[in-house]
Amino acid sequence: MKKLFLLSAFIILSINPLLLNAQINLKDSAAITTLITINYSFQFSGGDLKERYGNNSTVGSSILFKTKKNWIIGADFNYIFGNEVKISDQIMKNIATSDGYLITREGVYGDTKMFERGFFTSIKLGKVIPVFHSNPNSGLMIIGSVGLLQHSIRIEVDNNAAPQLEGDYARGYDRLSSGLAVSQFIGYLNLSDRKLTNFFAGFEFVQGWTKTLRDYNFDTMSIDKSQKFDTFWGFKIGWIFPIYKRAPEKFYYN
Repeated sequence: MKKLFLLSAFIILSINPLLLNAQINLKDSAAITTLITINYSFQFSGGDLKERYGNNSTVGSSILFKTKKNWIIGADFNYIFGNEVKISDQIMKNIATSDGYLITREGVYGDTKMFERGFFTSIKLGKVIPVFHSNPNSGLMIIGSVGLLQHSIRIEVDNNAAPQLEGDYARGYDRLSSGLAVSQFIGYLNLSDRKLTNFFAGFEFVQGWTKTLRDYNFDTMSIDKSQKFDTFWGFKIGWIFPIYKRAPEKFYYN
């Protein structure tokens, strides 16, 4: 996450001079625009994903290109994180004490925490439809995308002192899964001459067809190559940094 925020900050600082110099009046007509976004979403899990994880959040960024006809194409990357792993007891049952603790290499109890981690990256195609008498660059935004969904269980032990969950052993418990995914977004896009009021907000729905990337699950002592149907949906909001195509300069001759 730290690397993502640093990259976003670098992009913002790099494009800021372009924002100040853009000679565009958005009330006149639809403009050719590059949109750099930083976004956050809160999501509810569904399908097979709901059996493994609770609700999650994402933070991400996208680069979108809006044409003069208000078509949108681009790509994005979203980092997934959550604090609820519903199968934690199952994972620990063969390696923990009856109280649910691991015995560390020092021979004492080690506290174990589990988290959902992953990402969804995609290419996107959509359309902006002006509504509510807004300027021609704002309105209802509908976007579909196709990409890659990946998620796993991150297991943390105090001081990393549990050999049962280190290296290759940890891979036997993390349920690393990946597969093709699609998403649909519907919401409102607002582009304004005022830089701080460029944003989008709406609802996103994601469906993924994933399989485990691990050969063997140590806790179940079995191989799981079944196809999973993972879904999540939620509210998504983003802050936009637009780069407009510079308006041609006018020259007057006597």
